[in-house]
Amino acid sequence: MFLSNHAVFASSDLDQVRGEVAKVFCPHRLDLAGDADLLSARFNSVQLGSVRVSYLNYGADVHIEPGDLDTFFLVMIPIAGRSLIRAGDEEIVSTPSLASLPSPTRHLDMRWVAGCPQLVVKFERTSIERSLEQMLGEQLDGPVIFDLGMDLTTGWSRSWREMADLLVREAERDDGLTGHPLAIAHLENAMITLLLTMQRSNYLERLTAPRPPALPKVVRRAMEFIEGHAHLPLSTTDIAGAVAVSSRSLQEGFRAHLGLTPMAHLRQVRLARVHDELRMADPARTTVTTVAARWGFLHQGRFAAQYRGRYGQPPSETLRKVSASGG
Repeated sequence: MFLSNHAVFASSDLDQVRGEVAKVFCPHRLDLAGDADLLSARFNSVQLGSVRVSYLNYGADVHIEPGDLDTFFLVMIPIAGRSLIRAGDEEIVSTPSLASLPSPTRHLDMRWVAGCPQLVVKFERTSIERSLEQMLGEQLDGPVIFDLGMDLTTGWSRSWREMADLLVREAERDDGLTGHPLAIAHLENAMITLLLTMQRSNYLERLTAPRPPALPKVVRRAMEFIEGHAHLPLSTTDIAGAVAVSSRSLQEGFRAHLGLTPMAHLRQVRLARVHDELRMADPARTTVTTVAARWGFLHQGRFAAQYRGRYGQPPSETLRKVSASGG
């Protein structure tokens, strides 16, 4: 069971189950669709930045009808079993290899069979729409509507699922990354960007259309912005918004003039900040993991490889040299 250290409730009382789940998501219809004796609901949930990750299992066959979600998007991933998901005029049978992604403006109606616990990732509608507007460089002319089915067997969606699993693992640890807002925001931005650029939607064609690259002076302003704000949870859309161009134009400008992406440049800046901190730190009070996480490096093996490639030594050696030299 996921997130057992963030239990919200366990109950066999249908009214209590309905009410407690509604507090986290929204008011909804919840009816038993099979043997009432099987109802043994468990709900674990944790808020991580503006993302909420939950484990929900009803135990019994249930009919759930939230209607329009209105203010949030959900990605629902069956851990086992299957569920019938209807959203607007779309219908899928969701399984561990096919997640569902209902959009807020599509009437949602679901039937979860017994033995279908689900991992549920909730994104605020404002976060999705704001990111998309920044990526497009213009205001939306209508709500975002994703395809309902999200195939978890494709390369990008497997990566997305791994990021969701990373959120869960870190939330389950007392000393995890949940205490590092920059790291959590980095994950959230990556998950939203993947959804917007890879999951089919009514905006995907416009989002992936060729854009002229940003001018060199715009790229320089973006680099200055990154230097001054690298400690914040930045995404490409944040950087593009700061210099008043679309994310696509900024991406193309960085590739044309620097040969890398805005996020790759941001990683270089943050890597330098980690290096500076390690050189100045007290090894008795500081760990490489803590400093790396503070600057948004979530995967320690990948971070160590990047650090060694840049500075010719592992980060732990930089920290030890401080002690050896007496500071």
